[in-house]
Amino acid sequence: MLSELTRIVHNIVLDNPVPAKALAKEIGKPYSTLLREINPYDTGAKLGVETLLQIMKCTGNIRPLEYMAEQMGCRLERDAKPMRASRMRENVFAEMRD
Repeated sequence: MLSELTRIVHNIVLDNPVPAKALAKEIGKPYSTLLREINPYDTGAKLGVETLLQIMKCTGNIRPLEYMAEQMGCRLERDAKPMRASRMRENVFAEMRD
């Protein structure tokens, strides 16, 4: 049975403005390793919480965190401070242009 959380992360990595290869480089993982870890059909590789955090920071997408909060009966509220992730995304896009 596929986990909804795994599907969410899989979609974030593959369907966002930051290409998966650039995202893998930014978080310090080989591209093939990242794809295995987020593949909902690959039972031999698991996505770690530190990598998940980096994915959310680099993409600015907190849907996995929202899903986990929902599952625990909680809700999230964004802080008024700007997210650091936007600077991380800018760095990834700058590297892609170079």
